[in-house]
Amino acid sequence: MTEPKGRTVGGTEYSWCKAAYGGTGVAVVALLTLKPPNTHRLQTSLHKLQNSHPILRSTLLHHTSTFSFLTSPAPFLQLTSHDLSSNQNDTASVSPLQQVLELELNNDTPWRDTTRDTNNMFFGSVYALPNNTWVIALRLHVAACDRTTAVLLLRELLELMEEKEQVVALENDEKVSDEISLAMEDLVPREKTKKAMLSRGFDMLGYSLNSLRLTNLKFHDTKATRFSQVVRLQLSQDETKGVLAGCAWNGIKVCGVLSAAGLMAAHCSKRGSKKYGVVTLTDCRSIFQSRLSDNYGFYHSAILNSHEIKGGETLWNLAKKTYGAFSNSKKTNKHFSDMADLNFLMCKAIENPGLTSSSSLRTAFMSVFEDTVVDNSCKKQREIGVEDYLGCASVHGVGPSIAIFDTIRDGNLDCVCVYPAPLHSREQMNEVVGKMKDILVDASKAFNE
Repeated sequence: MTEPKGRTVGGTEYSWCKAAYGGTGVAVVALLTLKPPNTHRLQTSLHKLQNSHPILRSTLLHHTSTFSFLTSPAPFLQLTSHDLSSNQNDTASVSPLQQVLELELNNDTPWRDTTRDTNNMFFGSVYALPNNTWVIALRLHVAACDRTTAVLLLRELLELMEEKEQVVALENDEKVSDEISLAMEDLVPREKTKKAMLSRGFDMLGYSLNSLRLTNLKFHDTKATRFSQVVRLQLSQDETKGVLAGCAWNGIKVCGVLSAAGLMAAHCSKRGSKKYGVVTLTDCRSIFQSRLSDNYGFYHSAILNSHEIKGGETLWNLAKKTYGAFSNSKKTNKHFSDMADLNFLMCKAIENPGLTSSSSLRTAFMSVFEDTVVDNSCKKQREIGVEDYLGCASVHGVGPSIAIFDTIRDGNLDCVCVYPAPLHSREQMNEVVGKMKDILVDASKAFNE
């Protein structure tokens, strides 16, 4: 019998291991299908993915203050089946797909149980819905799954679901990968992470003091147990074309215009000048000094910028400002040089919630991704019965008030906006995201005429 392999988690992975105890860091991909899933075939496909990507068949080993990945020699995922009641609390206005997504985002039991030494990293479920539809839900620990990993996982699974039955079956001589790729800290060029001790101290102090000055959305309930909820922001093809044309004209990416729209929506009910924090997550895979043995894992780094909003800003001017601040920070390698600082402060906030406003654990107003996922395969997905899907991660522990996961699907901008409830209410977030949409639609008109 092959012995399990593994490695100690890296610094960024460690911060996600700590965060998952409090509810932040549960990644979910949920697919709505109009055909009853062949659970045997689906599980076989997921086992094939586990064989190809060792991080998916790893367990998280917790020993005193350290965490390690321990990779099983064989796939172990077992699908579970559920019936979704049509009477979920506070879900009258959301779709069954969204209901399942929220249920899975808040199922952090495997990683909240501190009495267990090891916990699986990957789970799969099938939900039967009241209207003869089904949802396939894949849930992963974020230490093993950033957004790029989630996109790759979805694409590979859909390809396997599309194949003929005999092709999907596991072969005895199938090649099994055993080696987990190195942690991000071991792949970043060393010269990009160097920082003098004095500079590190000043930066840590700066981050700490600035975080106390940042403005937050109004908190609805700071006492009750928190959980993650979702609001969806969708634009039509014409509206999306206008937004993309505006981004091209102004030399920015979609993350810049989403940040600007969010800041304007948050500030519209406030008076005077306020500072807001925006975290931009960037995929570092293309700039590692060593090639990854497997693209699966967590390889995003964050840049935190603060923006002063006075009111009266126009979207495109503010978008250029927010994107420019991020771009300049990235050019000076702050996503690498400040990586250890931000991980340390994130862990300190988890251990001492009182360091944040109203013990809310809010580290920024919003988070966005530098690059938007582009998916032009929706027609092909429908051919195999997948009508819709949603993917995001939980934020009800430490994190922003709004985390935006954006995708352009066959020309339509589709954003999953995750927030901590009841710290913020669904009504409040529907209003904020609704204002964001109005701002984006209005700004797109100039480029559609």
